[in-house]
Amino acid sequence: MSVTRLIAPAPPSLIDQSTRDRWCVVGAGTSGLAVVKNFAQRGIAVDCYEREDDIGGNWNFGKPRSSVCRSTHLISSKKLTEYVDFPMPDDYPEYPSHELVLRYLQSYAKRFDLRKHIYFNTSIDTIARSADGWLVTLADGTELVYRGVVIANGHNWDPRWPDFAGEFTGLTLHSSEYKTPDVLAGKRVLVVGAGNSGCDIAVESTQHASQTFLSMRRGYHYLPKFFHGTPIDVVGERLLWCRVPLWLRRILAAGMGWLVMGSPREVGLPKPDHKLFETHPIINSQLVYHAAHGDVTVKPNISQLDGDGVVFADGSREQVDVIVYATGFKITIPFVDAGELNWRDGRPDLYLNMMHPERDDLFIAGLIQPDSGQWGLVDRQARVMAAYINGLDHEHPSAHKLRDRKRHERLDLARGIRYIDSPRHLLEVEHFSYARLLDREYRSLKRS
Repeated sequence: MSVTRLIAPAPPSLIDQSTRDRWCVVGAGTSGLAVVKNFAQRGIAVDCYEREDDIGGNWNFGKPRSSVCRSTHLISSKKLTEYVDFPMPDDYPEYPSHELVLRYLQSYAKRFDLRKHIYFNTSIDTIARSADGWLVTLADGTELVYRGVVIANGHNWDPRWPDFAGEFTGLTLHSSEYKTPDVLAGKRVLVVGAGNSGCDIAVESTQHASQTFLSMRRGYHYLPKFFHGTPIDVVGERLLWCRVPLWLRRILAAGMGWLVMGSPREVGLPKPDHKLFETHPIINSQLVYHAAHGDVTVKPNISQLDGDGVVFADGSREQVDVIVYATGFKITIPFVDAGELNWRDGRPDLYLNMMHPERDDLFIAGLIQPDSGQWGLVDRQARVMAAYINGLDHEHPSAHKLRDRKRHERLDLARGIRYIDSPRHLLEVEHFSYARLLDREYRSLKRS
């Protein structure tokens, strides 16, 4: 059962004095919860604002801002997704469903008594710099001044729509709007975008639609979810711990995919135009299977929309009833002026993708696109934030050294991998080295 805290209404012109020594966290999803937990453990006073009536964010299926569908499971294994100090239950499957994920997050909030810090059903209208900190204006007009702000509203909620010539007269959905396969039943369905979400939807479509097409701008590398019963990312993690070089990991991963699924090229899936790991491999054991059975027809990129059909780059035309665009999301932080976020080249330019280089009172949690699970990485981010704030408060030399580093040092978060030029890689981090960087910063601050 969810517990709702309400903020007593205040006149819009009145600035509440009681929050001036507190931190404001935006969002009670997987990132916001990690921040609240780590701040509270460090004794940092924190208030968290959540627009929905419960925690979970994207994983709270059915809520307006949730992008998951009814069949969604983790794409990374539970071991490489869970928080640092709160493992998922042993009886959870290796790739839990969204229902189990939400149950896990609820257990996390209960274990660390996080709900007492969260204001539910409360939206933030704007956050702006003030003489005393940050002026946070709520949707009801209430104004509060906070010492600092941590933005944790997520970046998988504002759909990125492609701009194709022509018009389509059928039903159009973004993958974030797709919830159940009823809408596909008996239809001729085109899924646009062959990332992990697009491939999952295409596979589900084969069970319900009369025909399924998958439009791909480029070929991808495919890996199975399991190799000899072990989650494929756990296998990859073991190789990283053994310091296996990138070139050899590519050979081994490709070999595992071939042994389990065979050659994707032999069933009509196009050859990749990049090396393995230069974009996210598709973790899907079923797409190759369905392509081999003719359940999925692979098409190139769209040339133009054409009434009740689509013309593709190879000149072919297919009549379709439904188009599902699995084309990703824009990076959008609507309540803060972009200038405050050091916005450059389509994203906030932050140290370790989380710390403003010039300010010590503004952080963003979860603004990363890792090649594995995310929550453990955000947990590490939050530990560093909390230790840094605590270090500055107590004039620890290590905190001041970190302040200098974040102003002048730029790190390679890709560990030498050259990601292809795509909006999906604006926030990319190589998870293993990124975790080690965060752990290094935390150990340095903890020694103070």
